[in-house]
Amino acid sequence: MHFPSLLSLQALWVALSHAMQHYPSVWGHYDVCKSQIYSDEGITWDYMACQPEATDMTKYLKVKLDPPGITCGDPPETYCALENPYMCNNECDANTPELAHPPELMFDFEGRNPTTFWQSSSWKKYPKPLLVNITLSWNKTIELTDDILITFESGRPEQMVLEKSLDFGRSWQPYQFYATDCLDAFTMEPKTVHDLTQHTLLDIICTEEYSRGYVWKYDKTVRFEIKERFALFAGPRLHNMASLYGQLDTTKNLRDFFTITDLRIKLLRPATGATMVDEDNLSRYFYAISDIKIQGRCKCNLHANTCVFDGGKLSCECEHNTTGPDCGRCKKTYQGRAWSVGSYLPIPKGTANISRVCDNELLRCQNGGVCHNHQRCQCPASYTGILCEKQKCENGGCDDSNSGQGALSPSNCPVLLLLLLLLTALLQGISCHLTL
Repeated sequence: MHFPSLLSLQALWVALSHAMQHYPSVWGHYDVCKSQIYSDEGITWDYMACQPEATDMTKYLKVKLDPPGITCGDPPETYCALENPYMCNNECDANTPELAHPPELMFDFEGRNPTTFWQSSSWKKYPKPLLVNITLSWNKTIELTDDILITFESGRPEQMVLEKSLDFGRSWQPYQFYATDCLDAFTMEPKTVHDLTQHTLLDIICTEEYSRGYVWKYDKTVRFEIKERFALFAGPRLHNMASLYGQLDTTKNLRDFFTITDLRIKLLRPATGATMVDEDNLSRYFYAISDIKIQGRCKCNLHANTCVFDGGKLSCECEHNTTGPDCGRCKKTYQGRAWSVGSYLPIPKGTANISRVCDNELLRCQNGGVCHNHQRCQCPASYTGILCEKQKCENGGCDDSNSGQGALSPSNCPVLLLLLLLLTALLQGISCHLTL
């Protein structure tokens, strides 16, 4: 009696397994930074490129709206439906929790009924543009690993720009333009991500794909495609990750394209659903966003597999003798060679490019010291210091091996005594001359 149900479940599991096999994790694993190995010299470390796991980055952002008073509800306002101007029963009141629509509702748990969402005030000042900037900040460099999805509860905007910053909001550059008419709005020919090639991947395009009016009211999502750009190198099912990794390793502009510190959503014109704006019912025109999805990971330059959120701030737990928010420099005493970002290649371990105390090839150990395992210099008997740069005290003159000060040898004493006697005589002569 239950065989059909069991077969259906089995078919579903097979389908899911098939999908999992054909759509691997976009960035691979790289979840281990080092492992112990045994050699003739004993137990040593094998270092590998590593990075944190991709996660929902909206849990760690701060949101800012400009102008500050653009959120609806102060004063309370009644809204009409875009597709039916006579349906005006949606109220927004900032002082009533069940009727308020603050910005944090763009990032809360989806699936609630009724849907929660942020909402702007209506276009009461038409024809003055209804402009809203939504700035998302992490105070940390992050790498995008999946598509950015913005779900609108209202109609999707007729004009919008997605911007990015790489310097914590000091400067901005466009990521993508969105419009019902790209030529009219931005003087750009309309394109989609499918028009891009490996050579034009970094081009900034305007798309009309996500800006339809209220006729398409069930199309609520605006997307910035990340995976389809990855697929230009890794293939349509992201099988050839080595090709993508190789490009990311060798092309800084490509790596920077998927790297951000901040995102900004510029809403320029709300959905109107027609060529003309109904000036008798401006309560139909507004912005409302129910969800924003941003998948990514902390950028740790392949020198950390953990990123912690502490005190409202993200930071990498750095390995490979590196330090800094992004593991972007060597620790103070590990500068045997210049810091370098890790490498994805060769797959599957990559190259750690660890920061070293010393390097046999660069001969950083001084005064005859020998570099041992890149971790310390074995110094000759008369020298000490991290790079054998300090001469030890001799003949028991001092015991501080880290002072770097040479001891006074007995042979130097007569010379110093003679200099002291001469200086004393000179001072006495000057004193007598002044007395006379």
